[in-house]
Order: sequence, then structure tokens, then C-alpha cells
Amino acid sequence: MSKQASAPPTRQQWMSVLAKAQPDRLLALWEAAERGEERRMTWLRAPEIGTAMVQGRAGGTGATFNLGEVSVTRCSVQIDALVGHAYVQGRDKNKARIAALCDALLQSEFETASRIHTGIIVPLEADAEKKRRQTAAKADATKVEFYTLVRGEEA
Repeated sequence: MSKQASAPPTRQQWMSVLAKAQPDRLLALWEAAERGEERRMTWLRAPEIGTAMVQGRAGGTGATFNLGEVSVTRCSVQIDALVGHAYVQGRDKNKARIAALCDALLQSEFETASRIHTGIIVPLEADAEKKRRQTAAKADATKVEFYTLVRGEEA
């Protein structure tokens, strides 16, 4: 079978990538991709820091329970008729700003959305995949295999 081209990313996918990105890397990619273009934007909700309750599940599938609170920064921006939102873990207002701007621009016309996707989302996905591979390799290096030795006697 031939490999088909992958579908364009969904909003859920790009927001996940933006929320998990390292702030310094996101800022560097943003500055490179945006090239200082002027845009008419209105901050609907300036970046604000709060907390959110995090829930866990016993054994990963059991009943939910409140694990604790985590710091979250959120903001919303409007660029022309497009609205971008961001919720990021931690207290980094600049990361939330950039994530909201990227969200709005990724919903825009093809050229802008394509530039933001290839200039920001694709490199961040590659970074995440590299980190996953390194973690897997590190875990694999500590793998212990147990062999059952059979004594010569049979009962």
C-alpha cells in the first residue's frame, strides 16, 4: 500500500503541541516565523494566572479523584475576525500570548496558517518526538530480562 499524505492537524493537535512546548523554543520559532508582521489584534483576555484542579484515576482506569491544583496561564486574542485561545501549564504569560496568537493564525487563510504550521508546529512536534525517543532509549537501557532456569528434576 502507498503511504497517503497525512491530514492537516486539528485544532486540538496544534493546541496540545503549543501547550507542551518549551517556552524558549516557542519564542525562538515565533520570532523566526512571524518576521515582525503588523497585525490588528485585540486582547480579549490578557494573560492571567490561576489554578486548575487536576484529577487522577486509580490505576489509570478506576474512579477519578482530585489529585491537586496546578498553576495555569490563560489568554485570548482576536486577530481580525479570528479568535485564538491558550491555556498553558505554569506561570509563563509570554508562552500563553504566543500560543494564543498561533491558535488564531492557524485558523486564518491557507498561506498564513501554512507558514505558522511549518515554521512552529512541525519543529515543535519533531522536538517532542526526539524527546520521546530519548526517554524510551533511556528506559530501554535499564530493562531487565528475567529467565527461568529449569532444574534437571521433573516432578
